[in-house]
Amino acid sequence: MKSPSPTFSSASSPAVMEGTKKPEIEDFETSLHRIFHEHHQASLRIRDQAERAKKDAVRSAAVVSELLVDAVNGGVQSLFLNEKRIEFEIRALVSSILRYKKQTDSWLAASHAMNSVLKEIGDFENWMKIMDYDCKSINAAIRNIHRS
Repeated sequence: MKSPSPTFSSASSPAVMEGTKKPEIEDFETSLHRIFHEHHQASLRIRDQAERAKKDAVRSAAVVSELLVDAVNGGVQSLFLNEKRIEFEIRALVSSILRYKKQTDSWLAASHAMNSVLKEIGDFENWMKIMDYDCKSINAAIRNIHRS
C-alpha cells in the first residue's frame, strides 16, 4: 500500500509562507537559543557538581590520610616509647650484672684463698704428724740406745 502523499493547501504556497516563515524561524531560533542556553546551564551545573565532588573527594582523602598517618604514628610512637623503656631496663640490668659479676669474682677469690689456706693447714697438719712420728721414732731410738 502506498502512503498518501501530503497535500499542500494554498496557505502553504511560497507567497503565503513568506509571511509565516518569519515567526517559524524566530520560533526555531528561540528554541535553539533556549536549548543552547539550557545545555549551557546544564553543563555549568554538571561542572559545578563535578567540582564540588572533586573538592569533597580531596577533603575526604585528606581526612583519610590524616587518620592513617595518625594511626601509624600512634603505633610508631608507642613502639618508640617501649623501645626507650626497654633500653633503660637493659642499662639497669647490665649495671646489676656487672655489680653481681664483681661480687661473684670477689667471692670466688675469697673461696680460692680459703681453699689455699685450708690446703696449707692440711699440709701443715700432715707435716706436723710426720714431724711427730719422726720425733717419736727418734725418741724411741734414743731410748733403745740408752737402755742398751
